Amino acid sequence: MSKPFASSADTDVKTDTLEILGDGVYALTAEGDPNVGAVEGEDFVVAIESRATPSATADWLKILREQTDKPIRYVILTHHHAVRVLGTPAFEAQDVIMSDEANRLVAERGEEDWKSEFGRMPRLAKNADEVKGLVWPTITFGTNMSIDLGGDRGKLDLRFLGRGHTSGDIAVWHEKTRTLFAGDLVESKAALYTGDAYHFDWSTGTLDNVKAYRSENLIGGRGAVSRGVAETDAAVEQTRKFLRGMIDNVGGVHKSGGDIKDAFEATREALAPEFGAWPIFEHCLPFDVQRLWDEHDGVEHPRIWTAERDREVWAKLQG
Repeated sequence: MSKPFASSADTDVKTDTLEILGDGVYALTAEGDPNVGAVEGEDFVVAIESRATPSATADWLKILREQTDKPIRYVILTHHHAVRVLGTPAFEAQDVIMSDEANRLVAERGEEDWKSEFGRMPRLAKNADEVKGLVWPTITFGTNMSIDLGGDRGKLDLRFLGRGHTSGDIAVWHEKTRTLFAGDLVESKAALYTGDAYHFDWSTGTLDNVKAYRSENLIGGRGAVSRGVAETDAAVEQTRKFLRGMIDNVGGVHKSGGDIKDAFEATREALAPEFGAWPIFEHCLPFDVQRLWDEHDGVEHPRIWTAERDREVWAKLQG
C-alpha cells in the first residue's frame, strides 16, 4: 500500500520551545519542525531563519518579543528553501542576507520550490495565501561577512563552509557565546533532506569545517540544541553517518547494476533501524535517494523539484 505523500498526513501541532543560550542569544525548536533563532545587538536584533509564511513567522516573533523589543535590523537566511524563507516579510527587517549562491537559487528555482515544499509540508504553510511572492535578499556575499553587534555583544560571522544541503548554505557563528547556527548542514536526531544536496562534499570537507568551530552551542536545522563540544561533535557525526549510509548503499546498488528502486529499498533497510523513527525520515528518503542516484549518474547540479516531479518520484519509490 502506498504511503501518504510526503508530510501530507502530518497534522499534529508541534510545541515551540525557546532556549536562551547566552545574553541575547535565542533558539526556538519545535519537536523536529524547522528551527529558528535570533541574536540581540546593542540596539537591534538579528533574526536567523524564517518560517514558511508570515503568520508562522509572526508566531515566532511573538515569543521573541517577550524577550526584547529591539527592532529587527537583519534577517539571515542560511539557504533557500521555501519553508525557511517565505515568512520573512513578517519581520519588517531593514535587510535580508543570503549568500550569492542562495540568491542565484532563488532566481533559478524559487517558484518551483515554493509549490513543491508547500505541497510536501502543508501543515507548515500556515495561512499560505499570505505569501505574495518570493523573498529576495538586499545583501549578498560570496564566502564571508561579519555583523558588528555593538557594545560588548561581539559580532556575527557568516561563512560559506562548502557545498552541502544546497550549493549555497552558510553558517552563523557568535564567538562570544561559542554558538553556531548551522542551518540544515546539521540535524539533531532528525532525518536529513538531501534532495538538493552535494552528498560527497557535505559528508567530508563541509562537515569537517562545521566541526572545526568546536562550538559550545549548535543549532541545526531541526531537532534539539546541542550543548557542549561533545554534543555538538555528536550532532555533526550523526549527520555524517546518515550521509555515509546513503552514499554506501545507493552507491553499492548503482555500481552493481541495480535500479533506483533497489537502491531505495537497500538504503531504507540499512538506515531505518537507527534513523527510521526520526522526524521526516519517510518523507525525505525518496527525494534523497533520487538526488544521490543522479550524482552517481554524473548529474552535478541538482535537478529542479516541481510538484509534479515530487509525485512521480514518490510513486516510484514509496508506492
